[in-house]
Amino acid sequence: MRRLYIDFDGVVMDSIPLLYAALEASGADFSNEVERRRFFSTYDFDLVINDDNILNDSIECINKLIESKMFEISFLTHVNSLQEGISKINYLREKFKNITIIIVPKEISKTKMVHSQGAILVDDYSGNLKEWENTGGIAVRFSKELESKGYKVINRLDQLIDMFKEDEE
Repeated sequence: MRRLYIDFDGVVMDSIPLLYAALEASGADFSNEVERRRFFSTYDFDLVINDDNILNDSIECINKLIESKMFEISFLTHVNSLQEGISKINYLREKFKNITIIIVPKEISKTKMVHSQGAILVDDYSGNLKEWENTGGIAVRFSKELESKGYKVINRLDQLIDMFKEDEE
């Protein structure tokens, strides 16, 4: 069984465009770290973390991954605030009782939180994927438009089954 870490924003939930729109509507300066932190510390993340914003049937696809018994699955997600982490945990725990959820402060690399060596990371952000590969992990880019940017690429999580099936045989 392979270790599989799944990012949340831009992979499970199409939350990024909604968060950026809310940040812009607030009048906060996105380039100003203090203003961004203030915005995220008070934002109601339940407005974007809900079933309306599921990306490419991700919840059903994760259930297929579980049924395949090919992966030891964990969620590995950056958070801008404790409130964001709480919203993600509450949402994911409602959907999946037995999957580990690891929230990572935005300032810390995902590779510092878990052992990446030989493990798969599915993420939409190339910066995370580069760090993952540099520490011996297997990087898979999630992209709605299948833009690989030099990585293996998927636009549905259940595509991992076919991608790694030969490794299981």
